[in-house]
Amino acid sequence: MLLDAIAYFILTLALKAHHDENSKLVKALGSDFKGKISVVIYAVAIPLAFVHSLLAALMYTLVALMWLIPDKRFERIIS
Repeated sequence: MLLDAIAYFILTLALKAHHDENSKLVKALGSDFKGKISVVIYAVAIPLAFVHSLLAALMYTLVALMWLIPDKRFERIIS
């Protein structure tokens, strides 16, 4: 899951680099807080799993729940 989060982060960086700063896509992506915080939480949860596995599992669940919440960034920019 950490590698997936890193791949998503790299994808957003590549999309931002490819498009103009004023494009709708770049504006919709914004600072991409969810993408960045996912990488951090996964990176913390991996070593934490060796110390307290239940807390690490809760962190993985937190990321999953965070991504289940609909993201209105693209709808707001398009409409």
